[in-house]
Amino acid sequence: MTHRADYATIRYDVEDRVLTLTLDRPDELNSFTVEMANELEDAFNRASLDDAVGAVVVTGAGRAFCAGMDLTAEGNVFGLDESQRPTMTDMTERLTTPEIQDGVRDTGGRVALSIYDCRKPVIAAINGPAVGIGATMTLPMDVRLASDRARIGFVFGKIGITPEATSTWFLPRIVGMSQALEWVYSAEILTAAAAKEGGLVRSIHDGDRLLDDAHALAHTFIDNRSPVATALARQMMYRNSAADHPMVAHQVDSLAIFYASLADGKEGVASFLEKRAPEFTGKASELPGFYPWQ
Repeated sequence: MTHRADYATIRYDVEDRVLTLTLDRPDELNSFTVEMANELEDAFNRASLDDAVGAVVVTGAGRAFCAGMDLTAEGNVFGLDESQRPTMTDMTERLTTPEIQDGVRDTGGRVALSIYDCRKPVIAAINGPAVGIGATMTLPMDVRLASDRARIGFVFGKIGITPEATSTWFLPRIVGMSQALEWVYSAEILTAAAAKEGGLVRSIHDGDRLLDDAHALAHTFIDNRSPVATALARQMMYRNSAADHPMVAHQVDSLAIFYASLADGKEGVASFLEKRAPEFTGKASELPGFYPWQ
């Protein structure tokens, strides 16, 4: 196992090509902080280019997944600069300037966007309570598995704030508009069964088996698969499904198939004809130049 110790609030452990990212503030129920946001953003960016990583599983230490934002922090608990009065122009033209990056941008959104941009499949293993950012950070993940002890809530309305972490883009796409609005309006805490019935959760697992089951699922995604084709497929699915015309998908599909046919696609065809396991050599850290669609 490869373990990186350069994080304070998360653990980064790689074993057999599966990275387990563990939210690691168990005494605080893994509540979310600005430091955790920065570390998660860094970890997902690192995982994208780490060819030892084939897939990512995210879980929480102890009995919680993430109890939401740490509301005990001094000052603005969301880490925002209250002296500013930002506008949409600031968000479009000055997004990465230090003032907006550090004082205005939603920290959960920065994490969500790093997950969206990740080149590897991402699985949430929701082992316990996941509320607020604890729930919304799972939405850009590809699949959500829940422990039978999981409780999930989009609870913003209870503390007078709005949905965050790009959840208004992801949640309606996952569960439909009506269900998304009902959960946000009501701010109720969902059981794992209710979350599964609503289409948010793929499956419910015994708490002691959850992480093993998530790792097993990860291997079905990455064993004997081209890392390049997987990275392309992930971004093609998210980006093309949000396009306003199928021609966009056709344009991207054409380039993806073209470049795949020159590389791992040759090995895939050969292994099929020769009735053997493929030996793909492509790396997700080295994708074709049109990625991501330029």
